[in-house]
Amino acid sequence: MELAHSLLLNEEAYNQLGEFQKAEFIFEWLQFLEKLLPVTSRADIRENQKKLVEQLTSLLNNSPGPPTRRLVAKNLAVLYSTGDTFSVYQTIDKCNELIRSKDDSPSYLPTKLAAVVCLGYLYKKLGRILGNSFTDTVGNVLKAMKNAESQGRYEIMLSLQSILNGLGAAAIPCHRDIYKAARSCLTDRSMAVRCAAAKCLLELQNEAVFMWSTDLDSVVTLCFKSFEGSNYDVRLAVSKLLGTVLARALTSKQTTASTRHNFRRISLEEVMELLGTGFLRGSCGFLRASGDMLKGTSSVSRDVRVGVTQAYVVFVSTLGAQWLERNFSAFLSHILDLVSQSHPKAIQSQMDAIGCRRCVSFILRATVGGLLGEKAQIAAAKEICQAIWKLKKVVDAAMSDSNLETRISTTDVTASQHVLVCALQELGSLIHGLGTTAAPLLQDSSTGVLEAVISVILHPSISVRLTAAWCLRCIAVALPSYVSLLLDRCIDRLSALKSSPEAVTGYSFAVAALLGAVKHSPLGIPHGKGKVIMTVAEDLLCSASQNSRISLQRTQAGWLLIAALMTLGPAVVQHHLPRMLLLWKCIFPSSPKDLETEKTRGDSFTWQVTLEGRAGALCAIKSFVSHCAGLLTDEVVQRLLPPLPSAVDLLTQLSSIYKSYGNSLKTSSMVYRHKLYELLAVLPPKTYEGSFCAVLKELVADLTVPDSQIDASTFLLPPLCHENDLLLLGPSLQETDHRFIEEQLFLGNSIAGGSLEYDPYSIYEKVAKGDSVPKPLPPVLSVISAATRLFGVMFSHVAESHRLHVLEQLLNSIKQTKGSRQQIVQLNVVSAFSTSLKHLANCKGSLGPEEVRRSALTLVMGALESNNPLLRCAAAECLARLAQVVSDSAFTAGLAQVSFDKLKSARDVVSRTGHSLALGCLYRYLGGIGSTQHLNACVGILYTLSQDSTSPDVQAWALHSLSLIVDLAGPLYHVHVEPTLSLVLMLLLTVPPAYAEVHQSLGRCLNALITTLGPELQGSSTTVSALRTSCLLGCAVMQDNPDCLVQAQAISCLQQLHMFAPRHVNLSSLVSCLCVNLCSSYLLLRRAVVACLRQLVQREAAEVSEYAVALVKESREDFTPADVNIREIGLEGALLGLLDKELDERLCQDIKETMTHMLTSMAVEKLSFWLKLCKDVLAASADFNTVASVDTTQEEETAKVDDASVLTSDTDERFHPFSNPRWSTRVFAAECVCKIISQCENAGSAHFDITLAQERKQRDSRDDFLVLHLADLIRMAFMAATDHSDQLRLSGLQTLLIVVRKFAAVPEPEFPGHVILEQYQANVGAALRPAFASETPPDVTAKACQVCSAWIASGVVSDLNDLRRVHQLLVSSLVKVQAGKEAQSQQYNESTSTMEILAVLKAWAEVYIVAVEKQKNQSDAHNHCLKIANSAEESYRDVTSSASGLLDLVQADLGTLSKLWLAALQDFALLTLPSEYASQLPAEGGTFYTAETIENARPHYYNSWALILYATALWLTSTGFIAVDPDEGVINLSRPVTPTTMCQDSSTRPLVKSPEDVNTDRFHLILGISVEFLCSPRSDAAMENIIACLHALQALFDVPWPRSKIGGDQELGVELLNVLHRLILTRESPDIQLAALEVVRLIVFAAQEHVKEKRRSAEVDDGAAEKETLPEFGEGKDTGGLVPGKSLVFATLELCVCILVRQLPQLNPKLTCSPAVQSGKHLLLSEDGSRLVAAALVILSDVPAICSPEGSVSVLPTILYLIIGVLKETAVKLQDGQLPLTVAASLQALKGLLSSPMARAEKSRTAWTDLLRSALVTVLDCWDQVDGLLQELDEVSLLTAITVFVMSTSPEVTTVECLQKRCIEKFKITLDSKDPLVQYKCYQLLHSIFQHPNKTVSYPYIHSLAPSIVGKLQETEKAKPENAAELQVIQEGIKVVTALTATAEEEHRAHLVACLLPMLISFLLDENALVSATNSAKNLHEFALQNLMQIGPQYSSVFKKLMASSPTMKARLESAVKGNQESIKVKTAKHAQNPAKSSSIQLKTSFL
Repeated sequence: MELAHSLLLNEEAYNQLGEFQKAEFIFEWLQFLEKLLPVTSRADIRENQKKLVEQLTSLLNNSPGPPTRRLVAKNLAVLYSTGDTFSVYQTIDKCNELIRSKDDSPSYLPTKLAAVVCLGYLYKKLGRILGNSFTDTVGNVLKAMKNAESQGRYEIMLSLQSILNGLGAAAIPCHRDIYKAARSCLTDRSMAVRCAAAKCLLELQNEAVFMWSTDLDSVVTLCFKSFEGSNYDVRLAVSKLLGTVLARALTSKQTTASTRHNFRRISLEEVMELLGTGFLRGSCGFLRASGDMLKGTSSVSRDVRVGVTQAYVVFVSTLGAQWLERNFSAFLSHILDLVSQSHPKAIQSQMDAIGCRRCVSFILRATVGGLLGEKAQIAAAKEICQAIWKLKKVVDAAMSDSNLETRISTTDVTASQHVLVCALQELGSLIHGLGTTAAPLLQDSSTGVLEAVISVILHPSISVRLTAAWCLRCIAVALPSYVSLLLDRCIDRLSALKSSPEAVTGYSFAVAALLGAVKHSPLGIPHGKGKVIMTVAEDLLCSASQNSRISLQRTQAGWLLIAALMTLGPAVVQHHLPRMLLLWKCIFPSSPKDLETEKTRGDSFTWQVTLEGRAGALCAIKSFVSHCAGLLTDEVVQRLLPPLPSAVDLLTQLSSIYKSYGNSLKTSSMVYRHKLYELLAVLPPKTYEGSFCAVLKELVADLTVPDSQIDASTFLLPPLCHENDLLLLGPSLQETDHRFIEEQLFLGNSIAGGSLEYDPYSIYEKVAKGDSVPKPLPPVLSVISAATRLFGVMFSHVAESHRLHVLEQLLNSIKQTKGSRQQIVQLNVVSAFSTSLKHLANCKGSLGPEEVRRSALTLVMGALESNNPLLRCAAAECLARLAQVVSDSAFTAGLAQVSFDKLKSARDVVSRTGHSLALGCLYRYLGGIGSTQHLNACVGILYTLSQDSTSPDVQAWALHSLSLIVDLAGPLYHVHVEPTLSLVLMLLLTVPPAYAEVHQSLGRCLNALITTLGPELQGSSTTVSALRTSCLLGCAVMQDNPDCLVQAQAISCLQQLHMFAPRHVNLSSLVSCLCVNLCSSYLLLRRAVVACLRQLVQREAAEVSEYAVALVKESREDFTPADVNIREIGLEGALLGLLDKELDERLCQDIKETMTHMLTSMAVEKLSFWLKLCKDVLAASADFNTVASVDTTQEEETAKVDDASVLTSDTDERFHPFSNPRWSTRVFAAECVCKIISQCENAGSAHFDITLAQERKQRDSRDDFLVLHLADLIRMAFMAATDHSDQLRLSGLQTLLIVVRKFAAVPEPEFPGHVILEQYQANVGAALRPAFASETPPDVTAKACQVCSAWIASGVVSDLNDLRRVHQLLVSSLVKVQAGKEAQSQQYNESTSTMEILAVLKAWAEVYIVAVEKQKNQSDAHNHCLKIANSAEESYRDVTSSASGLLDLVQADLGTLSKLWLAALQDFALLTLPSEYASQLPAEGGTFYTAETIENARPHYYNSWALILYATALWLTSTGFIAVDPDEGVINLSRPVTPTTMCQDSSTRPLVKSPEDVNTDRFHLILGISVEFLCSPRSDAAMENIIACLHALQALFDVPWPRSKIGGDQELGVELLNVLHRLILTRESPDIQLAALEVVRLIVFAAQEHVKEKRRSAEVDDGAAEKETLPEFGEGKDTGGLVPGKSLVFATLELCVCILVRQLPQLNPKLTCSPAVQSGKHLLLSEDGSRLVAAALVILSDVPAICSPEGSVSVLPTILYLIIGVLKETAVKLQDGQLPLTVAASLQALKGLLSSPMARAEKSRTAWTDLLRSALVTVLDCWDQVDGLLQELDEVSLLTAITVFVMSTSPEVTTVECLQKRCIEKFKITLDSKDPLVQYKCYQLLHSIFQHPNKTVSYPYIHSLAPSIVGKLQETEKAKPENAAELQVIQEGIKVVTALTATAEEEHRAHLVACLLPMLISFLLDENALVSATNSAKNLHEFALQNLMQIGPQYSSVFKKLMASSPTMKARLESAVKGNQESIKVKTAKHAQNPAKSSSIQLKTSFL
């Protein structure tokens, strides 16, 4: 294929190829040429033009396939437009000649078609350059059309469209001829030709004025005719034509002068009239219509009506949203008029009426719902309301209150019913879409929306009552605050008007609908409403028999209410269960005998009431079973069962009852059947085993003796077919934007689809996916569909012997019927059987013996050859499921063989399609059937069938089946991949485009092949690259296909290719294809586009985005509307725009995911762009805050406004890329802002640091940082938080919360000490204030509380007066909380008030915690500050005031708060109890929750308990557990239920508790909650909760009283330690581990205090007694034994070891032997690790203090081992001579341990001494480990450890000779170190040892080491110090000697002084040397001088002696002293002049 990539066709290569490869080669070359020509230079083109034209025109004669001919034409056109045009006429003549040719053979046809296509493209590209040649061309083409076949007509129409497009106005002379030709094609037999003609006419109307002026009527009639018998594509194309022409006729004013005289303005009324005619009378002329009317027969054919409906939508969309806003009232009244009584024929039958209503609803939804923004929608809703009021007046006239009882229904009342249904439905949908933004509309009393809807509830027509109820439900879902209000209102009216039948049904519908809405409202309704409704329902049922006129309505209403009540779920229902079960039991006769007596008694009316009532009861129980599965215990099931047998008995008797009472019972008996079947289908089959036979008999009868001739296939079968197979049946079954109306065409003529009035019980059910209103089927159909479902369940449970009998019965009934009846029976039977196979497969059951299989097979095979394609499809699936259930390979092979034989012999389309699909389906459930022979046979047969060009159907089905096999055969298929791919390509290149279904199947094949090849496609071998090229070729052919679904296939193929071989897919062309189709009118194409984009942006978001923008900039051609936007707002903006307009949920979800992927990978780079996008979307909500009410009187005036205003408003739109986005889009934009912030957080700190951001921005202006956009972020959050939509308010508050948290600490560079957020405090306050208004929903208030506390806690605002604004909001909510749960509004469920209360308490807790922490930090800072000089005092004062101020703010309410906090914690403690304690919970609930809503309240407690716990602990510790309110004992915090009082009887409880008891209770409450939570924090428990909990424990143990509690209760301490141990093991976070260790330290400290206290008190008691007899306190008593599990010490050690070994695995002796740790390399721990180790060591050193002496001996070895181990492992030299944190900690711990009193206690002294000596040996051994390690081991740390031993232990430990020797040895070595730092430290340590008070300790060291120190110092006389480090060493050495001198005995002192003085004097410099000396020499000089000044006077005698003996020394000293005095004088003089300097110098010197 590479050879095809050249400018001229490579003819050598071409001639060597086979026939089919030639076609591929040509196509590849043409494709390459298409890309090459636009970028080739003109000169090159001219040079090769002649040859190229020859090659291209010669291809025309080669009978090219459709894609090839299109490419040839394109290339010729491009070639002429860029090269020379002189030979173009020859080409045109040649084409015309080919077209004129008389050769009519099929083989010549492609050449003719190619010539036609070629002409089209040439004229389109070159247009008027071609002069007048077009008249001949057009004439020629039109002549050819007269005897062309359908392909020819199709291509000619498209070609004419291109010619018109190219020539524009120049083609006027031919317009009439083209118009005539297109007219005939518009009603062509072939649908593709109709579509092409519609496109041609659409192009024509651009210039042909007559189409929308003089000939308008005929164009319209023609379009109506074209709709007849049309398919979906034709309806789309023709409705587009019709709508556009009418819109053009209405808007055109500026016509040219020549046409002015015969042109009349057409008014909106006339246009509407034209469309209305089509809608109401169809395509027939007026005369024929009247004839039909006289006969009273046919109504309008449905496809015309649906077509016209689409035309209405096109018409309005073309005119645009603004036009619709201005003319809405006229439009609305016309649309509603379509279903009014003025056209009785349109609604003569219920079926027609339903169809028309659907169409009207669709028009309103698509225009009002799709085009208008929220403001305009509110105005539209007001208009609709006006319409409802007008109709209501008509009803009122007939229904005045005076004749309520004796009213007669009048005709004009029923007349309005359909109009009302449509108006109410649209009103409901509008408000549902608007959500809470509709609040102003409902509050507007002048419109009276609620009044209007509620008033219509009493309408005489049941469908109006139902729709009004549905409309209320929509209002309730949109505005949760109205649910309770509406419920109350309807229940009141229901009770008041109990005697009016309309009122009873109407209001019961309304209540049921509202109950159905509750589960969609997050805030629910008060629990008590259930009780009210149950009472009303019981009342209705009990009073039903009192008044026969309304007994039917009351019965129905009662059961409807109960059934709807069940949807509220178990929490509500369990309280009413007994009453309901009683009613259920009473409604059925208790024995068969009673049923018999019943039969003899009643008349038809009583039977009607009885059946209605029982059907209602069945429905209620079904509702109970499906919504309250949690309550279905065995006991309840037992109580449900008794009435079932009698219900089934009644079912069997129905037919006889029906016979005896006639037709009036028909419907009610059907409804009864339906409801019983539905109930049985949801009950477990075991429960009604006894009735199996009876029920099955009835089911078989229902399925085989249908009452009606209705073909229900379209309802029953689609769910039983596989969704992929449904694609075969054309677009009617696929999801389209017009599904709502298209559905009725595909349902067949006898049904119009579902509607609410068929089954009132559906009003409370959840709506099926994609519907806006429930659409239950008519009873006849719903019985059949319920019967098939139940048959499926039962058949899989009956005995196998019975199955055979049933199947035979079914087969017989099929045989016995004939004709269309037979097909209906067959269809019902197959769908029932297929359902049962589904159930069998699910429960892994078997079908039964051979006979059962045989009958099953007969049944399915019969259906496989049915004429109904849908049934064939279902039968193929059924066959495969049969094979799956039997799961026997021989059986499966047999099935396949049957199909093979059939396919070989049969010639008819039906059996070929059915059996070919069956082969594919068999693979679906059995994977690879295993054998290759079988696969080869399948593939061979399907290859043959797919080339059968006589029948496109067979081709489509065979290819579809092939695609299934490719997909499912797995690796077995690899051998067939190449031939299959060639076949697919060949067909793609040859099948005419009109056969879209074949192309779609080819697309599926190609997709399956690409999936099969998978990642292999990346390979580079020749075979792989050939395969890859073929795949890409196939995609290219499909992309050019005119059918949108084929294009969708192409896109998903390319998507697959891009996944497997990304480098080989041309991304830019793919992206351009996606952008063009982003706004396609085909839903499936849009879905494919977005799905593909979603995948692309995961890898290459930036590239995709750039390509999209580049493409729009380059393209000269007109683009679809979406792309106008791409230019300005990029692909991201276009997607956001699409999201706003799109209604399909799945597509919206995909768009959101795509946007999210783009955001994560690009938001940081294109920050401004993304923020602007979000801001534009959110800004649209800012101007919405004032809702404009559109005054109706202004309508007429605005219609007259001249065009100028229209234009200005249009340009105004330009600047705002998003006009009126929907609230859901705005919510998404707010979520995007949050995501952008978190992306920036990951991207770097500059985004949150303004100084850094500004610096980097100056350096490179392209950089962009989030902090620079802070104003925008705040503004967006503010706009969202103050919107009308509650959803958006929540998102806005969330955004605000994130902004506050992330930016709180960012300082403001211009005002030091302030933060950047401070300037926005007004905005934050303003955003929060509305959320605390009384009418705000609780979830918004709860969120706002969170923001408030975050804002106060963030410390942004330091001025208390500014803080008070926000603080005031929290105070106001606290007041609300204090009112308690009783005062809460009755609007929402009680759990919402729990949510709000807890949110408030949590917010206060957070503020209090921060205030306390700040104050604590301050007091630390304060102590620190006192040491610093006074300069910083002012700023310090501010800080303190703000922190203590914050605490003061909280302090005021702390008394109240603490009680509320404690109450909340008590509630939480109760709620966490395991379920077995349920009986002990207080009956009336807790302080803040009610017993009924306990489940809903739980999550709110889980959300907020941790911070409340921490705050309570802090409060308790701040009062030190001392303060107890005097009235605390009496006061009941509405009921303090503390754990201790829970189970006590109230009589035994003391009335007043002592403070000690209260404290103990509180202590246990906090401890209990913490332990319960920490024991097993759920894996998803938030880190914050765990940390808050640990902090609470820390706070708790910070004060003595709780410490005494835990110290005194060892078991409690151990338990707590074990819990913490477990926590440390399961949570890696260092913060959690550190916090846990802190708690451990406090527990150990508490135990220490306890032991001390006991010892002290014992000593005091036994003051006089002998010391020996004192009992031992502490663990280990006299034996030293520690019991694991009981011992606190053991638990502590366990925990510390866990921490240490985790950080330093080398400490584990088991591990140390293993080779992994052997290496002995030192690890540097992370900072967190070091802190953990240090904390653990601190705890370890405290442990001996809580042991008895014996106990201390048993733990000492462990502790020493660990401390020394840490020292050993981490003592590593650091660069700066710092000690590592762990080393410092281990030395500290060692010191603490060695100075422990136990070391000296008499019982443990000897053992300690031995152990400590061993420890010292261990330390000494560290040196001798390995010589190589010495350099990195830090000698200083080890020496320090030795020193600690020497200094802290009793002398007997270290004075043992061998030990002492080794220690001294170490010091000796270190003194000789080359490193001055080491020497310096060594001196320091010796300094302390030399001064040890015990001479036995210090003398050996002095004797051994002092001489070498002195010697070292004497050496330095010669070598002066070089740097500061060496200087330090000398100074330290001098200090040591000086100290020695002081400690020495008198007789030796003189020697020492005599050594010291000469040294010091040698350091002095004379004046000359002083000037030139280095700094360190100078410093040494000063140091020596100072020392001399001190020593001289001290030891004067020695001093004098020395001076006398050495005059040089004396002279040196004197000059130095003199110099020093002079310099002091100079300094004081300077000081006088320059006081500031000296102070700084003083500071410097004082630090030395």
